[in-house]
Amino acid sequence: RMSDLPSGPERQRGPRLVASNAGLVASNLGKRFKKRPVVRDVSVSVQRGEVVGLLGPNGAGKTTAVRILTTLLQPDAGRASVAGFDVVKKANAVRRVIGLTGQYAAVDEYLTGRENLRMFGDLYHLAPAFVKERSQELLERFDLADAADRSLRTYSGGMRRRLDLAASLIAKPKVLFLDEPTTGLDPRSRIGLWEVIRDLVADGTTVLLTTQYLEEADQLAEEIVVIDRGRAIATGTSDQLKDQVGGDRLEVVVGSASVLPTAVDALRRIASGEVSVNADQRRVTAPVTGGSTVLVDAVRELDTAGVSIDDVVLRRPTLDDVFLTLTGHAAEEGS
Repeated sequence: RMSDLPSGPERQRGPRLVASNAGLVASNLGKRFKKRPVVRDVSVSVQRGEVVGLLGPNGAGKTTAVRILTTLLQPDAGRASVAGFDVVKKANAVRRVIGLTGQYAAVDEYLTGRENLRMFGDLYHLAPAFVKERSQELLERFDLADAADRSLRTYSGGMRRRLDLAASLIAKPKVLFLDEPTTGLDPRSRIGLWEVIRDLVADGTTVLLTTQYLEEADQLAEEIVVIDRGRAIATGTSDQLKDQVGGDRLEVVVGSASVLPTAVDALRRIASGEVSVNADQRRVTAPVTGGSTVLVDAVRELDTAGVSIDDVVLRRPTLDDVFLTLTGHAAEEGS
């Protein structure tokens, strides 16, 4: 929290800021490059100690929105404030209360982990004694203490990303911007970074997360803003967005392709909508309501019809399904 940021002898220069308890508010942001709209009418609100995810494919406008909110770009339309400070009129004040981790690690591979954190402390004009203590705290928190005095050339990709995130926290920011923080990480490193982010939020950090990984937004964000071609097309919790697809899906893999028509007829008796078939995979999919009890009904109907099954599963729609429903194309097909 910014209130924890040292004042007096611990900060070398600059007045101490008194920021409001607001997290982040953006209203109708717009940005053009060479008359081409990149961000169009994007609004987002993040409460203190909350994670909001900007979800969309590459080129959707997520990074441009983050660059506006972190004062790296000025908007052509709309307004935004971070921790109560206008991002255009009070840009210096905003920079004092935020941390930013971009898509690519901003650390110096010719320095050690500890030296990198010291460098970021200098950029924030923090007192050396505070930086030394804070660096050790972050190295331990991010499981980098044993590698603290090694050159970054010996670090794995996951270690570099963790150090990059640690560097963005050197000044204890009120609001943290994570622009696709797990890009390029293996699944194990990605899950590990998720745990770190959850810990930060539990400590009261406000987070705006951009991601093209739908599972990541599902795991981390209390609220999700779906962005497509620079425009916010939907906002809601993960469950609210999933509900727009139409509820749960029952998927049944039958024993042989010859019984697919019989399986379809049987499942139509419990389905809440149109039943679809994938003949190559011997899979029948039916939209259903009623939760897990529908599994019992499905097995009973199929058994009565004489249909043998290899597998049956009830699943909630994924955010991939949501994106396809909202935009008419898959996430990876976005511009």
